[in-house]
Amino acid sequence: MQELVTASSHSTSAGLLEAYTTIRKRSEDLCAPLEVEDYCAQPIPSVSPPKWHLAHTTWFFETFILQPYLPDYRVFDSKFNYLFNSYYDTIGPYFPREDRGSLSRPLVKEVFEYRSYADEAMAQILANRMSADIDARLRLGLNHEQQHQELIVTDLKYILGKNPLRPRYVDAVPTPRSSALGSLSYSKFSGGVVDVGANLGDADFLFDNESPRHKVFLSPYSLANRVITNGEFREFIQDGGYDQPSLWLSDGWSEKNKNNWRAPEYWEWRDGQWLEYTLGGETDLEPSHPVTHISLYEADAFARWAGARLATEFEWEHAAANWSLPTTVNLAQRDSFHPSVAQGNGHASQMLGDCWEWTSSSYAPYPGFRPLNGALGEYNGKFMANQFVLRGGSCATPPEHIRRSYRNFFYARDRWQFTGIRLAQDG
Repeated sequence: MQELVTASSHSTSAGLLEAYTTIRKRSEDLCAPLEVEDYCAQPIPSVSPPKWHLAHTTWFFETFILQPYLPDYRVFDSKFNYLFNSYYDTIGPYFPREDRGSLSRPLVKEVFEYRSYADEAMAQILANRMSADIDARLRLGLNHEQQHQELIVTDLKYILGKNPLRPRYVDAVPTPRSSALGSLSYSKFSGGVVDVGANLGDADFLFDNESPRHKVFLSPYSLANRVITNGEFREFIQDGGYDQPSLWLSDGWSEKNKNNWRAPEYWEWRDGQWLEYTLGGETDLEPSHPVTHISLYEADAFARWAGARLATEFEWEHAAANWSLPTTVNLAQRDSFHPSVAQGNGHASQMLGDCWEWTSSSYAPYPGFRPLNGALGEYNGKFMANQFVLRGGSCATPPEHIRRSYRNFFYARDRWQFTGIRLAQDG
C-alpha cells in the first residue's frame, strides 16, 4: 500500500482555503432550488437523498482530516459516524444504503449546521502551514465532494423524473433544435504499444485507480467522431432492437426483460411521440442530442446493431491523447445539466462532457496498482470487480474534475447516470 501523494508544487494555504470554500458552497448551491421535502427522497437504492450527500461529504472531512489532525476537535454528533459513513468498513459499521431515505432525522437544518461546524474547524487547519499528508487528504476530500456534486445532480434527476408531476429543477432548458449535426465518421489509429494511465505525483491530484502509467498493446482500431444521438437510437428501437436477442449479452437480455426496458431512462411514448424528461422539465425528444441514461447492455446491443462495438478504455484514452480536444465542452459549468448537440465536424467532438461513454473494459487494477494506506485504501480498490469503465465526463461533471486518465465505473445495468455511446471498429 502507499501514502497519499500529490505534485510537489502545492498551492498556497490561501488558495486551498478559497478552493475549499468554493467547492463546499457549490454543493449547497446545487440544493438551493429544492424544497425541504426533496431532501430525503430515495426512489431506488442506487440513489441517495440530497441531505445524505451533504452530510456524508462533511463526515469525510471530519473523519479523515479534522479528527486525526486538529487537536481537541470534538465531533458534531458521534452518531453521525454510523449514519453518514458510506462504505468504509475499516472505520466501522454504517447505516444501510438502501434505507437512507428513511432518515427523517437529523433535520435538514441540522445537516447545514453540521457543515458550518466542520467548515469552521477546517478553516483553522487551512490557516496554518499544512503537512504533505493533510494537503493530500484535503485534495482527495475536495475531489470526493465534486464526485458527490455530480451525484446530487443525477440523483435529483431520478428523484424528480420518477415523480408523475415531472417537476423542473432548473430554469435552463436544453439547447434548441439544430441542423448543424455532422454525419458520423471514424478516425483510424494504427495502435501498437502505447502508454496509458498516469503516475501519482504527476499532477496536483489523481485518483489512485488512474495509476500507475503503463504500456498496453492496441490492435489497429477506429473511433467515431461523436457520440450517438437520440435520433440514431430511435432507429434502433424502430427496427426492433429491444426484441432481438441476438443483439444482446445474456445478462443484458435478462435485465431488459426483468425491467421491461423499451427505451432509455426518462423517455416516454405519449400521444404518438417520444418525450424526454430533463432537469429543465419535460420536452419533445430532440433527435440531435446525445442519447443518454442507458445501460452498458443497451449501449452494447446498439453497437452490434450498428455493425460496430464499444471501445476499450485504452483505445478511448489513446485517441484522446492523440486528438486536440475542444476547449468549449458541455460540463456542469453550464448548469443546464443536459447533453447538447455535437459542435462542428471535428473528430474529437464530445470527448469531454455531455455524457459518460461506456467502454467494454472491466474495471480492474492497472499492473502495479497499490491502494492507499488505511481506510482510504477502500476508496477505489475494493470496487474493482463486476463493473465497467466509463470515460469522458458528463454535463453534470465539475469542469476542473475531469481529465483523459479519469476512470469512472458503474455496474452494467446502471442507467441513472448521464451515460452514452461512442462507437468503435476494428482496423
